[in-house]
Amino acid sequence: MDWKLETIVVPVADVDRAKAFYSEGCGFAVDVDFSNGGDFRIVQLTPPGSACSITLMREEARAGAVQGLHIVVPDIDAARETLVKGGVDVSEPYFHGPDGSQTTGHHPERVDFGTYLSFQDPDGNGWLIQEVPSRRP
Repeated sequence: MDWKLETIVVPVADVDRAKAFYSEGCGFAVDVDFSNGGDFRIVQLTPPGSACSITLMREEARAGAVQGLHIVVPDIDAARETLVKGGVDVSEPYFHGPDGSQTTGHHPERVDFGTYLSFQDPDGNGWLIQEVPSRRP
């Protein structure tokens, strides 16, 4: 039996603002935008090529509480360029040196999972992007 993680709930204060950030800024596809006409609304978005989506739900008390969400990309420079063009405040590439310290730049050997980017959504939910060059087409 397969167990597949297909969606992660990301709490936000303003669903419209978060939807614009993820769809326009990050390039995520909008899969669902559902409201019951009252206060209940969910928006589901999927990163390009991903089998796992995020679901935005208005939860002001928990907005920004999700940290450490990881996205894996074959080319971190292309990913950064996409985010910058979308207006996302994204870090420079970095790697962890032998002593564990964060060092600006690409991993010297460009190993899988060796180079990172980070960014936050408008509510402070935190993301990491990891480069996996072996997955380049």
